[in-house]
Amino acid sequence: MAEGGVLVAAGGTGGHLFPAESLAAALKARGVAVGLATDTRAAKHATAFPPEAIHVIPSATAQGRNPLSLARAGSTLAFGLAKAWWTLPSVRPAVVVGFGGYPTVPPLLAAVWRGIPTVIHEQNAVMGRANRMLAPRVRAIATGFPGILNSQPVLAAKATHTGNPVRPAVLAAAGVPYPALDASGPLHLLVFGGSQGARVMADIVPPAVERLEPRLQMRLRVTQQTREEDLERVRAAYAKIQVSADVAPFFTDLPARMAASHLVVSRSGASTVAELSVIGRPGILVPLPHALDQDQRANAGVLMQAGGAIRLDQSEFTPDRLASEIAALAADAGRLPAMAAAAKTIGIPDAAERLADLVLRIGGIGK
Repeated sequence: MAEGGVLVAAGGTGGHLFPAESLAAALKARGVAVGLATDTRAAKHATAFPPEAIHVIPSATAQGRNPLSLARAGSTLAFGLAKAWWTLPSVRPAVVVGFGGYPTVPPLLAAVWRGIPTVIHEQNAVMGRANRMLAPRVRAIATGFPGILNSQPVLAAKATHTGNPVRPAVLAAAGVPYPALDASGPLHLLVFGGSQGARVMADIVPPAVERLEPRLQMRLRVTQQTREEDLERVRAAYAKIQVSADVAPFFTDLPARMAASHLVVSRSGASTVAELSVIGRPGILVPLPHALDQDQRANAGVLMQAGGAIRLDQSEFTPDRLASEIAALAADAGRLPAMAAAAKTIGIPDAAERLADLVLRIGGIGK
């Protein structure tokens, strides 16, 4: 990476890596060099960055209260901090940007201690543990949702609501109008759950569809992303009730499939909520139940309050309840399009550009 560029720090999950890649694309379009600091898990998935621009920094997530596991995580983070400290002088970034998760801690702390300007981006409607630790130390905070720091005036003073950057495929899908819907025509249902949610979708959605009236079953066109180990049973369940279903472990064109859908059933990670709102599609959202910060529940709540989603806690997510919600939505011809329009009102399609503006300003690039 050329001196005076931007180093982004992200790792762990796609929820952190995707917005980092979107920011990198926006910066590169402005002629700014971008590098990536990440852990070994994410390095192999970071295909948007050339290999020479990727810097692997050891990291670990502090989980539970077991003294041995905490000691191991602490020693790994200390090693990562030392490596980040010695890496930064050779990279010479003008600004370092973190996207949450423990892999961002070593590069961000090292940058703070070296006096390099720093920015963190919080994707969720509540701030995660790593970002909470870094927030008092960085120069600026970007948020995916508005008002998440209102109760902390000192942090709120350096916060900017940029929204969550989304992939180019999502921006392309955002131009697709909501599909025409009438009482007798096809009803396109998209179902996905992410790495921690596909099992519950496989367990609940096919039995829910089986409980629907035959007339509604005939209208349904289901697209469901499911795990390899659940593939055959999900396909068999839909075949048994003769419902049209495209079931696969992975869809490379998921944003386009969102745009083609009348209703989405999914988890409520920050990226999913951002994509639903930018594209403008209604959702039945089932937050991941065991998250320490309950971030997915807060994310779903934002879209629900806007009128663009129904939030079902996993304890409520039963075949009977889901069937009831789908039937009610299908029976009210105007409700789904209205929810789609409401979702779109909170979408921020230019979030990557807004974040790029903030990063360049904090880094003093292009003055």
